[in-house]
Amino acid sequence: MATDTPQNAVILAAGFGSRLRPLTELRPKPLVEVNGTPILYNALHNLEAVGVQQVPIVVGYRKDAIQNACGSRFGDLEINYVESSVFDRTGSAHSLWLAREALLSGDCFLLEGDVFFEEKVLHYLMMDQATDVAAVAPFEEYMEGSAVLLSDSGLITAFRMKQTAENLAPDGPRLFKTMNMLRFSTTTLRATLVPALNEIVGSGVTQAYTEELLAHLVERRGLQLAAARCDRLRWYEIDSTEDLLIAERIFTSPIAIDPFPAAE
Repeated sequence: MATDTPQNAVILAAGFGSRLRPLTELRPKPLVEVNGTPILYNALHNLEAVGVQQVPIVVGYRKDAIQNACGSRFGDLEINYVESSVFDRTGSAHSLWLAREALLSGDCFLLEGDVFFEEKVLHYLMMDQATDVAAVAPFEEYMEGSAVLLSDSGLITAFRMKQTAENLAPDGPRLFKTMNMLRFSTTTLRATLVPALNEIVGSGVTQAYTEELLAHLVERRGLQLAAARCDRLRWYEIDSTEDLLIAERIFTSPIAIDPFPAAE
């Protein structure tokens, strides 16, 4: 039986997108297009399709462009904006802290604004019966970034930051790429996540990333974070021009494809 759809979804969209220059010199990364569709429009369309009603977007770099592009409504979605005036010197955890009021309002999806994905990913997050769930996929050789290890029961046991193909040892534990899409329960948001964000900001730490916060909560605070495996679904995190080309190749097909097929 599927979990009820969260009514809220927070999207983090404040960063520079420096690795996507020159595409991001005049527009923020969430408005970069994949096959003609802005990354942010894809996310909002999918959130609307599954029944989300309110979406606070944390904006910073070229915030006016995002506000003008999305307005106060996107279809049936009500959109509001949380502005970061320090986006150029803070990590994503600080952006998430700025949205803490929305996090305290109830069950919530959390998305990074640089992931292009198909709607089924959100359904996978809802179908999992766990209280708190993160979308993951097998870590492939062409990927880089944060990864996780899973237990036999499908819980995330540890995070590994800044992973590349070099970390895919044949005799090592299987790595799964974090997709930066999660579902959190009201209880966890109020009792665990927001208090942890308050601790981080209160201690003066400004450069922490959301993955580092989650790693701390899973490995030291006992957060039970389940993994929704999206092995055969289409998605890609877009940090660079190379990533954009990969995403465009993936989304030319209605099913998940290998963006680097073996030569015949």
